[in-house]
Amino acid sequence: MDIVFTLAFIAYIVVMILVGWWVSRKQKSGDDFLLAGRKVPFLLSLGTTVATMVGTGSSMGAVGFAYHNGWAGALYGLGGAVGILLLAWIFAPVRRLQFTTMSEELSYYVDNNIYVKNIVAFIIYAASIGWLGAHIIGGGMYLSWLTGLDIYWAKLLIALSFSIYVIIGGYTAVVWTDSIQALILFIGFISMAYFSVDYIGGWQAMLSAQPEENISFLALDKIGVLPAFSLALAILVGVLATPSFRQRIYSGQNVNTIRKSFIYSGIIYLGFSIIPAIIGMSAYSMTSELDNAAFAFPHIALNVMPLALGVFIIIAGISATLSSASSDAIAGVSVLLTDIYRFILGRAPDKNKMILSSRIGLFFTIGIALLLAMMSNDIITYITKMIAILMSGMCVCGLLGRLWPKYNWQGAIATLFIGMVTAIVISTNSELVDYFGNPVLPAIICATVAGISVTLLSYQFPKETEESDNQNSMMSQGGAE
Repeated sequence: MDIVFTLAFIAYIVVMILVGWWVSRKQKSGDDFLLAGRKVPFLLSLGTTVATMVGTGSSMGAVGFAYHNGWAGALYGLGGAVGILLLAWIFAPVRRLQFTTMSEELSYYVDNNIYVKNIVAFIIYAASIGWLGAHIIGGGMYLSWLTGLDIYWAKLLIALSFSIYVIIGGYTAVVWTDSIQALILFIGFISMAYFSVDYIGGWQAMLSAQPEENISFLALDKIGVLPAFSLALAILVGVLATPSFRQRIYSGQNVNTIRKSFIYSGIIYLGFSIIPAIIGMSAYSMTSELDNAAFAFPHIALNVMPLALGVFIIIAGISATLSSASSDAIAGVSVLLTDIYRFILGRAPDKNKMILSSRIGLFFTIGIALLLAMMSNDIITYITKMIAILMSGMCVCGLLGRLWPKYNWQGAIATLFIGMVTAIVISTNSELVDYFGNPVLPAIICATVAGISVTLLSYQFPKETEESDNQNSMMSQGGAE
């Protein structure tokens, strides 16, 4: 199995590299490389969105979480589905404004304030590196468990795998390879759920093997209502504030194409949410003594599936990692070259060298993420902490900016700062973490209160409004006289 999988993995990566090279041969500008020329059609937009959503968290993370917590494994899918539907409803129309990065978008909501733009740019870059790290961790754990490679070498191999075709082909390569990977993912995950339930003797046998609290509604009896809500909220916040999802908006053909692809993705993902839970519970029915719950997914592939199908399913798991990682890498480099480069050097990159600069930026960004990924092996904790600290404030900032015309730059900075500080404080207190499940909920609440309060305290009415009010006052006084 080790040899067959290794050969299949190498062949798979070679195919992805060839696809990436073939579809990106005519790139001539930075927009071509980073945004696929802003012409991504519906089917490719749908494919790349679905592939990114069914990422490392939905394979390693959600299956592993379901292994210990039963139906709670569906929370990841529920949160993600609601998040992408909200993104379609609220943010798809910003495609008309021709943004390149999320920092441009958020600063636009507060009169293009340069301080907000620069702060958000650095947060986005850190968040992109954080997501990349999570994907490298997940893929590395797969390879290590399957092949016996040292975990550090496995993470390095995963990072190199997606780096090659992304650096060669840019965002055009990402959307095409993602769409191929989305098809592989769904066939693989659904096949695994079916064969694993059949292997253990059917649906009832799977449920009978679970602790009673694990088969309550979303396993709320096991993990508690507030921690369950916090986990789903963390994933929802991740979708609303993750730069790679905004990249889908900025690169789509038009608003209708983007909105339709997001709605379809949300419906598909909502239906998919139960699949990781079934796989995790089936793995628990087979053995409740896995040293690491994250290995529940490959455990089934190795022990239940016929050889060819098992290899295909493991490749599907790797696809989840690679598709998400490639998207986050491009999103991170977009903000690096568009915003951070200008902030540091005071000028934009040379347009004639933008593709070369983007490739260098990708190498640099993925390298940083790899170094950070070497320090952790816990995917769910890694993701939820990173979302809470870096993205809670950005999520609130985007929502208030999009929905509240009075929102200003002072409120935006307060939102970003208080959201981050709150998440850090909560995450360092074990009792509060146990109570909330993760720091996302208190971070969202505090960031919202801070943003609204500071905006109201600092808001200055337009001069025209003040003059009009004075005139109305004088007229009413004259009428009274």
